[in-house]
Amino acid sequence: MNFQHRKRLIVQTVDERGSIEVSELAALLQTSEMTVRRDLVQLAASGLLYRTRGGAMKVSLATDTHRFANKIAVNPERKDYICQLAANEIQEGDVIFMDCGSTVFRLCQFIRNKRITVVTNSLPIVAELMSSEVTINLVGGEVDKERQAVHGLIAEEHMARYRANRAFVGIDGISLQHGLSANSEKEASTTLAIARQSDKVYLLCDSSKLETNKYLYFAPLSLFNVLITDNEAPSEVVAAYRDAGVTLIN
Repeated sequence: MNFQHRKRLIVQTVDERGSIEVSELAALLQTSEMTVRRDLVQLAASGLLYRTRGGAMKVSLATDTHRFANKIAVNPERKDYICQLAANEIQEGDVIFMDCGSTVFRLCQFIRNKRITVVTNSLPIVAELMSSEVTINLVGGEVDKERQAVHGLIAEEHMARYRANRAFVGIDGISLQHGLSANSEKEASTTLAIARQSDKVYLLCDSSKLETNKYLYFAPLSLFNVLITDNEAPSEVVAAYRDAGVTLIN
């Protein structure tokens, strides 16, 4: 396959999926990862995509990675798969925390008919569940317009007043060596506050985030009880996490 053909397929795939890893492109194009990396360098130089550490991303997402609408657009199929698994863990009558992550948001569609209570700092989650069977407790405090979420000291004091059977939180990066990492102190502090008040913490993490490290390291792997990821996670990575004592569902 020549470069022009690969170029068309790469740009089309990145545009459709939002982001993609080098290994996935290599399998799709039936070529080597070295060739894919070389192609991505050329395409990024032409402004057709944005190079990430392990692959490529749509330019529109890369220029404003924290906007909630943009985060939702990345890897939607993986997120839905994860959330279906997560929904199976929830029992009728549960009180659950849901953070403002884009993966956690996609859990809403699978819990609409459950008679549970959701405590959340996410405005989109509140809007999505308003006409459902779910009882909603919206955390109070300052609103971050880009993340469409409530953060800050007052928000953490609010969460400290409640106890949940389960918490469902997202993450920007996770690695066996460094633990959990985030792009923002706000989201890191919210995750810590939620974890303190929950009997069981589920980390919802699509496989592209496994073994990645972000701006701020904030907690060890022991913060959560269960890691739920998708079935595209490399088998050797899944095995390494389980060997390290992580309870992983995929």
